Amino acid sequence: MQKDIPAGRSGHASLAPQPFQLRGRFLTAVALRLESDHLDKGFYDSLDTQLRRAPQLLLDAPLILDFGQVPGLADPEALRELVNHLKARNLHVFGVQNATAATREATARLGLIPVQIGRDIPAEQVGAGGRRRAGKPLAPANLLVTEPVRSGRVVVADRGDLVVVGSVSSGAELIAAGNIHVYGTLRGRAFAGAHGDETARIFCQRQEAELLAIAGIYRISDSIDDTLRHQSLQVFLKDDGLHLEALA
Repeated sequence: MQKDIPAGRSGHASLAPQPFQLRGRFLTAVALRLESDHLDKGFYDSLDTQLRRAPQLLLDAPLILDFGQVPGLADPEALRELVNHLKARNLHVFGVQNATAATREATARLGLIPVQIGRDIPAEQVGAGGRRRAGKPLAPANLLVTEPVRSGRVVVADRGDLVVVGSVSSGAELIAAGNIHVYGTLRGRAFAGAHGDETARIFCQRQEAELLAIAGIYRISDSIDDTLRHQSLQVFLKDDGLHLEALA
């Protein structure tokens, strides 16, 4: 008996492979939160100072403009000048968040897209037959890594805590929606609370990190006190800043 083969639009059997694939990717982006709508020389001087202090933080990193503190900033020319200044500094600005409708409209003309941050648990899930239905929140999915994390590797716990039993090499990245625990030396970069959870913490047995971040607030190695290097410590948010505390 002949087996039917699905036909293409032309009516002929179609056996050719698809010319592309759609794949999800976890994107680590840097948000530039504007605290003032006065984008004058002082603003750009401060930005240049930060770039000199932490060039590795923004090297080839996607950049999002956060307008949460400046809802009135919607002037098309001012926004165009801002984007041009950022691109002139080799900053790869691609999106906006916490923007008003007027700001989204103005930045859309500049090729920027609105980005939703912190939606790791969908309000709805897709059920059988493609119908959307209300669902229970997805359960946390903690990730346990029982081997050293080598340079260049990115480890992501998208819906829970990340636990590494071993050391993390320079050039590696740890990303977790929740807490990060490292039972070894933490080098490289660690991003906890990646979806905006400000209660997340980072714990490590020995701290030699290049960058530590919780809910987007970060500190680089140059800004960490020497007394906290090579120490067992925890990292958490306190008074809108990143706080490092040695563990007894």
